[in-house]
Amino acid sequence: MAISTLILKFVYGSIFCFAGIMHIIKPQMFKHFIPDFFPKKLVNYIVGFIELGLGFGLFFNQTTTYASFGIFVLLILLLPIHIWDVTKKRPAIGPKKIAIIRIPLQFVFMYGIYIVYLKS
Repeated sequence: MAISTLILKFVYGSIFCFAGIMHIIKPQMFKHFIPDFFPKKLVNYIVGFIELGLGFGLFFNQTTTYASFGIFVLLILLLPIHIWDVTKKRPAIGPKKIAIIRIPLQFVFMYGIYIVYLKS
């Protein structure tokens, strides 16, 4: 496995573990990302545990393929939330510019984890 792929695995693993932990210990940070028709706390904890598990899975060669595929799917599933966030008067992620930048950035994240998946 190339050094660049190892770096991507470490970066993605760290980001997703951190995000998962933050979902669990600071759920109020993410409540504005979740539409009102969902049970916010439950969805937040479920996504947090999924992110933590998938991020952790990137640190082990035996689970990298499954974890990278799972992260790719998760990024696709969460894309509508980021698009919805752009349409709000006050986006959850911060200024409207940041919310707009977040959408193409999501595709960059998807491409990076796809590279990890291909190389695993």
